[in-house]
Amino acid sequence: MFTVEMYKGSKEEQYSLLHKQLKALLEGEDNAIANLSNASALLNQFLQETNWVGFYLRENDGLVLGPFQGLPACVRIPFGKGVCGTSAAENRTLRVEDVHAFPGHIACDAASQSEIVVPIVKDGEVVGVLDIDSPIKNRFDETDQQELEKFVEILQEFI
Repeated sequence: MFTVEMYKGSKEEQYSLLHKQLKALLEGEDNAIANLSNASALLNQFLQETNWVGFYLRENDGLVLGPFQGLPACVRIPFGKGVCGTSAAENRTLRVEDVHAFPGHIACDAASQSEIVVPIVKDGEVVGVLDIDSPIKNRFDETDQQELEKFVEILQEFI
């Protein structure tokens, strides 16, 4: 049975516990949608000062909305468009301090001020992205980026 422990200690220690919880949550399950759903719920419970946590999955030449926590969102994003589409097209994490300054930003939620997007890669190909929005500018730092990239590395084993 999965149980949520309280997050204490340094930011790195909190993320370490999050990673352990993710592994416990996904162990033994091979359904990608179920695993992405639980991963988004876990992140939503863990992260403070966020207003959207979820996944976009590759479909043809773009991304389609996957499991998420938050307000209704944009359904389709072409590769190279917005933060998610750019992250997927370039296969790199994008940490955006101010989404309104990002060229071609797609405003799904007017409350979003900053964003981090981490590509999900299987067999050398981007299969989706983890997308997290915050209503606070410059919400995500280098530690968040490194730890969320580790989160996605764990997740990639189970999707």
